[in-house]
Amino acid sequence: MSETKQPILVEVTAPVYGGECIGRLPDGRAVFVPYALPGEQARVELVEEKRGFARARLLEVVQPAAERIAPRCAHYGVCGGCHYQHTDYATQLIIKRTVVRDQLERIGGVANPPVEEVVPSPAAWNYRNTVQFHITPDGKIGYQGWGTHRVVPITECHLPEDALNQIWPQLDLEPLPGIERIDLRLGAEEEVLLALESSDITAPEFSVDFPLSAVHLSPAGKLVLAGDDYLLMQVNERVFKVSAESFFQVNTAQAEAMVKHMLEILQLDENKTVLDVYCGVGLFSAFIAPRVKRCIGVELSETACDDYAVNLDEFDNVELYVGAAEEILPGLTVHPDIVVVDPPRAGIDRVALDALIHLQPQTIVYVSCDPATLARDVKRLVAAGYHLEQVTPFDLFPQTYHVETITLLKK
Repeated sequence: MSETKQPILVEVTAPVYGGECIGRLPDGRAVFVPYALPGEQARVELVEEKRGFARARLLEVVQPAAERIAPRCAHYGVCGGCHYQHTDYATQLIIKRTVVRDQLERIGGVANPPVEEVVPSPAAWNYRNTVQFHITPDGKIGYQGWGTHRVVPITECHLPEDALNQIWPQLDLEPLPGIERIDLRLGAEEEVLLALESSDITAPEFSVDFPLSAVHLSPAGKLVLAGDDYLLMQVNERVFKVSAESFFQVNTAQAEAMVKHMLEILQLDENKTVLDVYCGVGLFSAFIAPRVKRCIGVELSETACDDYAVNLDEFDNVELYVGAAEEILPGLTVHPDIVVVDPPRAGIDRVALDALIHLQPQTIVYVSCDPATLARDVKRLVAAGYHLEQVTPFDLFPQTYHVETITLLKK
């Protein structure tokens, strides 16, 4: 017989990266509790125990914090898509700033890191221009539950922009073999692109009663089922071609704020050479290129490179290297004044970071979506002689623990 775990009363003290809060167990071990807030007293049940710490499930908030509110969504706490609906938006921003500072101190070894106030999202709800759904075995749309691969079917979601929320409930899916994810993206003219990500190379029967573009993405490549295989996205009055497989920031208003902030801190002039690593479809390059002598992009994704070529076609001072940063950077003979890096969640590859340091740029601007890998890389850059000037968090993902940062380092 399995023993019944006794509920434990825990004082919750501080937020940690990943959407949880930390408390202490009676034996002194740290315990991580989701859906809790600092200052709360909570009754929890341990779900995972290690030698130095444990993870718990929140059973009951015995003493709630003043900032606790009722979540908006019926699926909150089950679907895993949101982490902070139980607190007001101002508190979410405070938590995110605290977490960024904590990661830079603990992992980065930076004493009193210069972290600015978080730039809030103009919309705390219905801000996402892109949404990704998983499919249940019986064809229902849902998200993966917190800490599990089980798909939780949903009937509402308050994160996608309104136009997307009009569409996804109308998607009527048979249980489709091989279809792993469905992506919906909203373009500048309210145009919608649907991508079916599949492990099966055979495309399903497809018909739709409302106007949208659709593609099937499989190991065999991309097959257009309806309309186009790209959308036009608009940032600061500039239009970008973004293909179905290409990455683009999910919060358009905040992408605009990030571009504006970057132009303010970069001190660009027509004598400068800028290297834009992990440049994607050219979101930053497009605004940097008209202000500098030379702008050089580095990008691994071939579709993003094709989009970059279209989006920066008007400029004669732009070059693009197609390949992984760790393969391209060590071979570069250029001496950039400024390097902009916008790596994936895993941060900058070690080989790429060593090559970047070898290039000796005066200024590095690091765009990050993961404070832990940012802190790790900042530690290496500081050890190589760079000074951490400022870190500005941007809230691109309200209601979730994710936070974007723009970090300025100077030689």
